[in-house]
Amino acid sequence: MPARDVFHDAVKHGLITDGWEITHDPLPVSFELGDMYIDLGAEKLLAAQRGEVKIAVEIKSFVRTSAISEFHTALGQFINYRLALSEIEPERILYLAVPIDAYSSFFTIRLVQNIIRIHQLKLIVYNPETEEIVEWIE
Repeated sequence: MPARDVFHDAVKHGLITDGWEITHDPLPVSFELGDMYIDLGAEKLLAAQRGEVKIAVEIKSFVRTSAISEFHTALGQFINYRLALSEIEPERILYLAVPIDAYSSFFTIRLVQNIIRIHQLKLIVYNPETEEIVEWIE
């Protein structure tokens, strides 16, 4: 199993505070490429007519010196995980969790915004200090 991201517990606590039940830590996904592990799987019961929502969350810290390098890695993982989930658990929605500082400074750049739009990335913006989910971006 891969090492946990430095902000893994902060995102996990933020999701729990938001009413999510953590069902997998990590969420194993077996695919032709071998075993992969998405950081978290969670479920939440929404209003009666919507039923249960299942998500998978890949957590990134963006603490390295090269944000673009971390973004390339995160984007590649996201695309692979989303494809694997579409075949194994198509009802589960994949999110990329990013810290608020990285979102404010890097994810607002026009090129990055275009990549997010084109690849239809769903984001969870979190505050690692307060362990809160700040924003869900569809």
